[in-house]
This record gives sequence, structure tokens and C-alpha cells, in this order.
Amino acid sequence: MSGTSIVFDPLLAWPVVVGLGVLALGVVLLAAWRGLAGWWLRALALGVAILAIANPALQTEERDPLPDIALIVTDETGSNRLAGRAEQTAEAAEDIGRELARLGIEERRVAIADAPDNRGSRLNEGLAEALADIPRDRLAGVFVVSDGLAHDEATVPVPAPVHLVQTGAPTDWDRRLIVRNAPAYGIIGETLRLIVRIEDEGAIPESLRGKPVRVGFALNGDDMQYAMAPVGQDMGLDLVLGRGGQNVLHFVLDPAEGELTGRNNEAVVQINGIRDRLRVLLVSGEPHTGQRTWRNLLKSDPSVDLVHFTILRPPDRQDGVPVNELSLIAFPTRELFIEKIDEFDLIIFDRYRRRGILPNAYFENIRRYVTEGGALLIVGGPELAGADSLYHSPLGRIMPAQPTARLYEQPFTPDLSRIGRRHPVTADLDADWPAREDGAAPGWGRWLRQIELSPGSGEVVMTGIGERPLLVLDHAGEGRIAVLASDQAWLWDRGFEGGGPQAELLRRLAHWMMAEPDLEEEALVAEAQGLTMSVTRRSLLDGPHDVTITRPDGSEVTLALTEAAPGRFVATWQGDEPGLYRLRSGEFETVAVLGTANPREYERVVADAAPMQALLSATRGGVALAGSAPALRAVDAGRQAWGRGWLGVTPREALVTTDLRLAPLLPAWGWLLLVASLILGAWLREGRR
Repeated sequence: MSGTSIVFDPLLAWPVVVGLGVLALGVVLLAAWRGLAGWWLRALALGVAILAIANPALQTEERDPLPDIALIVTDETGSNRLAGRAEQTAEAAEDIGRELARLGIEERRVAIADAPDNRGSRLNEGLAEALADIPRDRLAGVFVVSDGLAHDEATVPVPAPVHLVQTGAPTDWDRRLIVRNAPAYGIIGETLRLIVRIEDEGAIPESLRGKPVRVGFALNGDDMQYAMAPVGQDMGLDLVLGRGGQNVLHFVLDPAEGELTGRNNEAVVQINGIRDRLRVLLVSGEPHTGQRTWRNLLKSDPSVDLVHFTILRPPDRQDGVPVNELSLIAFPTRELFIEKIDEFDLIIFDRYRRRGILPNAYFENIRRYVTEGGALLIVGGPELAGADSLYHSPLGRIMPAQPTARLYEQPFTPDLSRIGRRHPVTADLDADWPAREDGAAPGWGRWLRQIELSPGSGEVVMTGIGERPLLVLDHAGEGRIAVLASDQAWLWDRGFEGGGPQAELLRRLAHWMMAEPDLEEEALVAEAQGLTMSVTRRSLLDGPHDVTITRPDGSEVTLALTEAAPGRFVATWQGDEPGLYRLRSGEFETVAVLGTANPREYERVVADAAPMQALLSATRGGVALAGSAPALRAVDAGRQAWGRGWLGVTPREALVTTDLRLAPLLPAWGWLLLVASLILGAWLREGRR
């Protein structure tokens, strides 16, 4: 196929050519106004001269026709792999391919997979990327073989009809669980309300319409609890977080016969448990140098509400000063230790001795408070070794060590015991402190006093003189208790002999007593990053340790842990699929969410053309059911491109130039001869007048 056209390649710039044309026009008008007989010959001569300057040429093109192109977009996302849709997609794509071959249209295919970062089906985004590689003047049509459930909107105009070949079946139906509000944080001990909704869509069986559904929920891998929930209505669920850190709430619906998938019958909500305010009661038995250490530490923590009492005038002190002349307040013993004791998260007795201020009934109530979940820290000075020691009160029944009445007044360097190097409260406490020259103890400063203890229960994490217990930790019932057999921690705070990690030690100790999850000595922790899981088992016992991982489908795998540090066993594991994984190591269990537990791709799975309807209408495309094998027809651009049993493509008739030839319209001498002849004719005509 060839074509000829006239093109111009001016010898001068176009503005100059235009200027000469205007000048020539002025000359012709002047000649006509003066009545010269040959003015029209002058006009022709000037016109031919300007045309010669424009340099016209004959352009001959040899063109070959190009085949039209049709794009077939196949949906390979999760929802389009349900209930035989993958097979429907492959079959429909082959049917369209055969029809395109019959019409001589070139076929291009692109597959759309699940988008990363839980963005669902990005059909329009994938379509735009595919169209970028196709010449727009050759695009005859686009066929999207999908369930229609796109999670994005069309942003690129398409110059050809776009059709949806919809997979699925008219009888498809599905049930899904929706958590309407999922707070990221919740305050421990306060009621948190979640709204859950169950929805049915599609061709719901008559036997299931309007019937309530059983929904189960479990917190942090505990036993599943069940309730009956209505379909299509919001249901409130009150939840109280009992621990800090990450809390995983797992919802699950009973599977229904015939629904498309059970992937959206589950939902996982991760809520970070935080404490509103930690209330600490500090009771100093007498003024002493180290009491400010505890006060400053606790007051510096903005999350701590500190109530501090110091006994300045005990009952046995007789100095003759009338009570009404003292600027002191009475110690509110009943209010603190009977009425409001359960409001405190931690009670600290700092060098407290029994002087008759608190009767045994109060100490018994403190013991009850500890065993029911409270925390008690006893910091002992010389009084701990005496007859008025707290050990001789009802608290002695839960104290992990017994004072022997022996008091050491000599310098010593605190050290970590074997258990202490594994316990989170004291592990790595000496990491930033150089060892002494003899290597026998950490290179921190010495203390000057220690009370001898005879350990009975619990864990000795720090030792002093002759490896005698210095800090003992124990669990008492549901609560915790600790005994520090020295009142000399303040020496580290003052930098005596270089000081020591006093602030870190006391901070960890206080937070362990308040059950901080990161300081639990026996714990199983799993952290997820995508489909990769990092497992940590903290234990005071020697290994080996392993963990059993239960996948979402119920299958199990056992993972061996390696000791990365004393008391810390770790492993990394790659998950198979997104979902909720259960981990078990001995008596400890936890759960972890890998990937996206609530994939956007499975929020709705019943096929629906509505998400793509705007694009179909804009391009005059239509919808055909997969398996119907619609015929393809050629339609003119701008006309409706679908009908019953057929879909349309727009012929583009694109061409490619294979050869291009240029030939001057006249040679240069021809233009010169023509101009000269016209000028001569004008001269002769005007000369006869």
C-alpha cells in the first residue's frame, strides 16, 4: 500500500517566507490599483517565486498494515482462585484467544496477582501498566477475566472497549466476620468494647436465612469462648485486658455448608495493653541517706503515681514535744493498708521495722494483697536482722528468705549469681561495666553493709559477701515479692568507687514486680515481620528447648531453639501462609499473626461487576459470563460494543511505513523558467497598451 502527498521544506525560515508573501501581495495590489494590464501575471510570477522558496516536494510512502492488538487480563488473586474460578479463568482466556485469532487480532496477556501490603486486587493498576506497552492506535479491545472484585479505580483512559468476562456462579454465596472497631491500644483493667458483625452475601440458602450464628473468641491463645450472634446486626463484646504488651484476640465463625471460603470466617485483632498509671506506695521506716534514691527513681517515671510516707516520730519516741506543736501528719494506716490497699500496684517497705504502728491484722491483709496479685518489695537495713524485723510478722510466711540475725558491716562487691545472669531483672546488668583486675566480680563500686539471709524459696539473682544472698525474687500465690538484703544501693547512685547500674537495677526490679511482660523470667515470645517469625524462649532452666508451631490449617512443626545468651533461646522461622499461628513450649503458649490475618482480598468473594462498571460504561464495554464463550464482532469506534452472546472489538487499521521517497515538485531551473515566463508575459502585455 502506497500513498503520495506534498510536503514543504522551505529554503528560508517560514517567518521570512510569510513576510515575502505579504510584500508580494502589496506589490500586486499596487499594480492592480494603478490599472496595469499585466497585474495578474505579476501576481502569478510572485506567487510562483514564493512557492519555489517554500520548496514543495512529492512524498511517496510505502505502508504495510499492522494487526490490531487485544489485551487479555487474567485475575490470579486469591478470591479468583476459589470454587473452580481458576479453571474458569483459564478456559475463558483460551476461548477469547481463539476468537481473536479468527479475526486476525494479535493477542497480549497479563496476569494480576495479589498486591503486596494487603492492598487486594489492583486490577485497574495492572491494566494501566499493561497498556503502557501497547501502541494505543493498535488497541482493539481489552478483556478482563475476573470475578470483578477490584480494589482500585481506573485512572488511565482506554481508547478501546473494555469487557469483563466474569467468573463465578449465580449460586455462589459467602459468610464473613467483620470487626468494625479495632483499637490499637487498651488500658489494662478497663473495659474495652468491640463491635462484631456477621454478614451474608450472594445466593444465601433458604435454610440459613435469618438464623443466628455461633461465634467464638479467644484472648492470647486461651480456650475459645462462644456466643450466638445475629446475622446482619452489630454485636457488642466487652473485653478486659489482663496483661501489658501485645494482646491477640482471635474471632472465628462456625463454617457453613456451601459457602465459598472460610478465610473470612476468622478475624484477628492485636491490641497493645498499657497501664494508665502505676500506683506505688513507698513506706520508709526512718529517715536515712538512701531513701531519696527510691523516691527520685519513682518520681522520674511519668507513668508512676508515688505515695511516699516516712515515719519521723515513731510511737516509742518520747521527747516531750506536744503533738499539736508538730508539723507532721498522722500515718493513715487504715486507709492505706485496709481500705485502699488493692489500688496499689506495688508496696515498698524501705528499712521498715515493727514498732506497733501496723498491727498484725494489717500485715495479714498485706500478705493477702500479695497472694492475690499484688507486689511487695522489702529493702532491709540493720532492722531486718533484729527482733522487730518484718520477717516476724505474717509477711514472714511469704518471704523467700529468712534473716539469720547476722549483720555484716564491711565492704563487698555485689555480684550476679548463676541464675542472676539468666534472669531478665539482672541479665547483662554488668555488660557496660569493665571487670575488676582479678575478674572475680563486676567492676562497679562496693557496698558497705549486708544482712545475712537463709534462702528458702525463690531465686537468688544477686550475691554479696561469701556469695550470700543479696537479692531474692519469688512468686507468692498470684503476686510477687522481693527482698534486698542491703540498704546501700544509694552508694552506686552517688558514684562511690565509680558507682554502678543502680537506676537500671531498681527500674527493672520495680517493673518485674508489676509483671512487665518483657521482664518475665519464664516466657515464650513470638514477633512477626511479614511471614518471618522470631521466637524467643526465656527460661532459668538449661536447654535444650524447642517450640511446637501450629499452622492455621492445624498442621504442626517442631522448631529447635538455640541459646543466644544465658537464659535466652531463639530461632527464626519462615511461615507458609498468612494467618494465626499458635506456639507451645512446655506449659507456655502464645500466638502470633504472620502476614495479614484479615486479608483484604477475602473481605468480599462473591463475584460482582459493580467495582468495574464505571470503566466498562466509559468504554462502552459489556459483561459476559465465563463459560458462555461469547463471539467477537468488529464494531465502529464510539458504538456500543456488546450484545447478547457477543462482545465487540474496534478495528484500528494501523499502518507502518516501510519506505519513504521525496522528489522535488519542479527542478530549480523549472521554477526559474516559469517565473521568468510570467514576468516576460506581464511586460509584453503592458507594452502593447
